Amino acid sequence: MKKYDYVLVGSGLFNGVFAYMAKQMGKTCLVVEKRNHIGGNIYCEETEGINVHSYGAHIFHTSNKEVWQFVNQLAEFNRYTNSPVANYKGEMYNMPFNMNTFSKMWGISTPDEAKAMIEKQKSAVTGEPQNLEEQAISLVGTDIYEKLVKGYTEKQWGRDCKDLPAFIIKRLPVRFTYDNNYFNDLYQGIPIGGYNVIIDKLFDGCDIETGVDYFEHKEKYDSLGDKVIYTGTVDAYYDYCFGKLEYRSLRFETETVDTDNYQGVAVVNYTDRETPFTRIIEHKHFEFGTQPKSVVTREYPVNWSEGMEPYYPVNDEKNQALYQKYADLAEKEDRVIFGGRLGEYKYYDMDKVIESAMRLAKKELSSV
Repeated sequence: MKKYDYVLVGSGLFNGVFAYMAKQMGKTCLVVEKRNHIGGNIYCEETEGINVHSYGAHIFHTSNKEVWQFVNQLAEFNRYTNSPVANYKGEMYNMPFNMNTFSKMWGISTPDEAKAMIEKQKSAVTGEPQNLEEQAISLVGTDIYEKLVKGYTEKQWGRDCKDLPAFIIKRLPVRFTYDNNYFNDLYQGIPIGGYNVIIDKLFDGCDIETGVDYFEHKEKYDSLGDKVIYTGTVDAYYDYCFGKLEYRSLRFETETVDTDNYQGVAVVNYTDRETPFTRIIEHKHFEFGTQPKSVVTREYPVNWSEGMEPYYPVNDEKNQALYQKYADLAEKEDRVIFGGRLGEYKYYDMDKVIESAMRLAKKELSSV
């Protein structure tokens, strides 16, 4: 007899949702986690009474009612609305690009004036855009591109916009209303008490081992479960036999500041090329905190190398072709299921991770 129905490699949202649904069906799960805590990238640490998002800002938003009801049974959500601000060399602009942005940039007041200005500037690009710079200008014009897109994007990707493929930016949301709500989704908020409230409930009843490298004891862990749900990097699972997939990583600098309000908003994007970080997060604003001090995090994009946290898959054609080779191998596995952002080499928002895990759980648990 094997001890567990499922061995879950990684303790992020994907495996959390699967574990929760498996448990409701009377299944047993062992969780194996490399970090010294569970929760993946939504893990929070408390500092000065503030829930600090340890791995960057996580703002929950979805239009999927089933997902919204699912997370609300785990925690109560506040009414936080994501309304970031862009800082371009000290000039402050509302995001996403909307009438507040255009009014500040051009001294105009009507949607027709804004549309005319953008249309005029878009004509700087003729024909099919050949790179990201041309693609962005063809969508939003030269002024918005130069001040609010170019520097931020170059920092994020570590290369010049002229050297990035056009397909990276499919669209840039432009609104001709005075609305600073970044997301169009029906539901939005932050769990009251932070994301750890959700994580603890998802994994409640599982056996959990943290600080453990699955690959160092792979045979042992594989033998402990009927099936393995693997949410690490898919190329690592196959010992990089076809080569390494590329990622972008992040570095965080977090400090406690002796002020009750450092920047007046949870997220400020720094869109000039010269400022080395892409944004500053002030965590207390996610939960409307009134603590006497504040905690801020500067976020620096960095080139990923092995041993670093892989945050963003580089979904260009070369990497997609390489991933497909690994996906073909994964498809042949009968005891191992690959899921989540790293297992599927795909950038997922939190609600999409939950959708994907629910879909797997329904399929998997109905067949056992």
